[in-house]
Amino acid sequence: METVRRNNDSILIEVKGLTKRFDDVIAIDDLSFNIHQGEFFGFLGPNGAGKTTTINILIGLARPDSGTFRIGGFECSKNPKAAQHLLGVVPDESNLYPELTGFENLCFCASLYGMLKRERRNRAAELLETFGLREAGNRKFGDYSRGMKRKLTIAAGIVHDPSVLFLDEPTTGIDVASARQIRNLIGKMQHEGKTIFLTTHYIEEAERLCERIAFIVNGHIVKTSSIDDLLKPIRQKTAMLISVTENSEDLVNKLSSAFPQYEFISDRSRVIRVVSMEAISIGPLVRFIEENKIEVTEAKKVLPSLEDVFVKITGIEADTMKKDKQKQGGKM
Repeated sequence: METVRRNNDSILIEVKGLTKRFDDVIAIDDLSFNIHQGEFFGFLGPNGAGKTTTINILIGLARPDSGTFRIGGFECSKNPKAAQHLLGVVPDESNLYPELTGFENLCFCASLYGMLKRERRNRAAELLETFGLREAGNRKFGDYSRGMKRKLTIAAGIVHDPSVLFLDEPTTGIDVASARQIRNLIGKMQHEGKTIFLTTHYIEEAERLCERIAFIVNGHIVKTSSIDDLLKPIRQKTAMLISVTENSEDLVNKLSSAFPQYEFISDRSRVIRVVSMEAISIGPLVRFIEENKIEVTEAKKVLPSLEDVFVKITGIEADTMKKDKQKQGGKM
């Protein structure tokens, strides 16, 4: 979904030098970044990179060992609850009650923010309609599908109409249709003026939704930039995916030597990505690979994407991110 770039340059979230350790493990190390009013900002990185730790600090569930942060003008480093009235939080795993219905869960969450009975009932009904859960509103949350649970968890996170929404891996582990609907709903919220902080290891999700992204690896931010600026250097390039029966670092090295005009990227799966500033001649590549006793099963042209940028900047292979998509929990 296309995002709207805001002209408002006011900084809503300001983070300086955040560091957090768990025993001998440094979860995040000297993180600094700003998020502007109305911006869709993304943290992109593999499991264990420090995404959830960062969110937990910003929403007041954890304290940093050092560093400071401000949200909406409130100094939150020493008073983590100072800006809580501005925040909506959607955790990576649902925190709703399985024995309550969807409607009852939303009403309960609304009551925690001091909403009156009629107000919270109206708001719950409104959100069930918005998220396509009206017919499931009287069913117990524990009986919902995974996709329905994620939608209701997001609805609960915005029941009090917060200015800032923190989304921690909102589409992990759900079906394609539900993920698409959730992305559309999230995009609509940002168009309506909410500031959104998204953590994800779905490269295509970050590219589709975010205006600006920080790449985080092993607790460090290695790059922060707008999607437009990240993609600008590769927009004039062409790319192809070559599927082979056997892939190896040795094969990629041989290809790089034989065809220095192309860039070869391997994610250790049976796919080799070829990138070039000019048109790619597939015939010579296929013949070379087959001369090395490896069969080519498919070759197709693709558009260069944020995945190419991410792999180049972070050194993390694409298959690492893809495997992370299948994992639940255990994120640092």
